[in-house]
Amino acid sequence: MATQDAPLLIKRYASRRLYNTETSDYVTLEDIAAFIRDGREVKIVDLKSGDDLTRQYLLQIIAEHESRGENVLPLDVLTDLVRSYATNAQSVVPQFLAASFEMLREGQSKMMENMASMPNPMAKMPGFDALQRQQQMFLKAMMGGWRGGSGPEPDQENASTAPAEGEDMEEIKRQLAELQRRISRL
Repeated sequence: MATQDAPLLIKRYASRRLYNTETSDYVTLEDIAAFIRDGREVKIVDLKSGDDLTRQYLLQIIAEHESRGENVLPLDVLTDLVRSYATNAQSVVPQFLAASFEMLREGQSKMMENMASMPNPMAKMPGFDALQRQQQMFLKAMMGGWRGGSGPEPDQENASTAPAEGEDMEEIKRQLAELQRRISRL
């Protein structure tokens, strides 16, 4: 069995079917997208020629998600990407995008670290622990699968404790707004 650090090798047969070499079964684009969301690197190669088809299939996954209305890339970004193929900026765009995503991952990790280690006067407020766990889970889900972007795990000991049943919804909303203000200041 291969390690999780090694890319998952997917072979494309002449029939265009995709074969997972670790589990010895056929997979779909959605399966490959799930592997990637789970943090796994993939490498897709043509069985006959040995050509690396990874980029082509990753672009196809993105195109399918965009066509289903899961718009992640704003129209102006897509337009600029198309323009970059026709200009000398083509050589700069990949480095810029890679650096931007790396900064996003680092910022998310740093924010998660700060949330976990910051002495916070709000920590004594009722429901704050649950609110903080919820925020961490949201950020982890939002950035899930990105290498180095998952941040610290929420405290498992406190994960089983739920806020008291009669908590006022307005108080929770107020606490959430205060937490968001504090995060935006970081």
